[in-house]
Amino acid sequence: MYLFHGDSDAMPLYIGKSVNIRSRVLSHLRNPDEAAMLRQARRISWQPAAGELGALLLEARLIKEMQPLFNKRLRRNKQLCSLQLNDDRPLVVYAREVNFALKENLFGLFANRRTALEALKSVADEQKLCYSVMGLEPLNRGRACFRSSLGRCAGACCGREALTEHNQRLRDAMAHLQLVCWPWPGAVALEEKGETMTQFHIVNNWLWLGAVASLTEASTLTQLPDGFDQDGYKILCRPMLSGKFTIHELFD
Repeated sequence: MYLFHGDSDAMPLYIGKSVNIRSRVLSHLRNPDEAAMLRQARRISWQPAAGELGALLLEARLIKEMQPLFNKRLRRNKQLCSLQLNDDRPLVVYAREVNFALKENLFGLFANRRTALEALKSVADEQKLCYSVMGLEPLNRGRACFRSSLGRCAGACCGREALTEHNQRLRDAMAHLQLVCWPWPGAVALEEKGETMTQFHIVNNWLWLGAVASLTEASTLTQLPDGFDQDGYKILCRPMLSGKFTIHELFD
């Protein structure tokens, strides 16, 4: 993990990660836009990580906290939402109101309500699902919707398709977007071994609380902040469930 600093100590110019900082700096110089950024740099600082996972987690946290000038801005999204699929129509739910790490039947992470509904419409168009049954348009009970007359709806609105079949087709089409509930009873430590160091990443509810050098230090990182971290979930979910890392359950 490396940071390019300009005249301001509070806001770095850029935060990145590389296994070889020298070669990474040289690659920046070969890009005209990035070379212009480097001309503003006054010094470079760095922080070690045991491996790729730790570097990704630290990079995401530092970018959020320090808001470097040339990085894509990462901020906690107050409009972050998901689609909850129960037996009836889909419902847009917000991370500020529901703990996404623990709530079942959530599908997809969306920047706002509009993008969630657009994704839902896209699935409906692909699968010939009914906008009215899904709550995207008013439902006239017993009458076919307009899209049905165009052959774009299989007819759940007027009885040609059973609602149970319609809802199952929706769930099947959304299955690849389903969020994974936090599978452990509490905080865990993910052990990441590198060539020169080992780190234990303390995680709870898909939130990365930090890294320590030994399990005996884990108790210093037990405080769980509020909210759901979208970046942490995307970075951690697959590796933690892959079986490639040793996971230590932490008990009070």
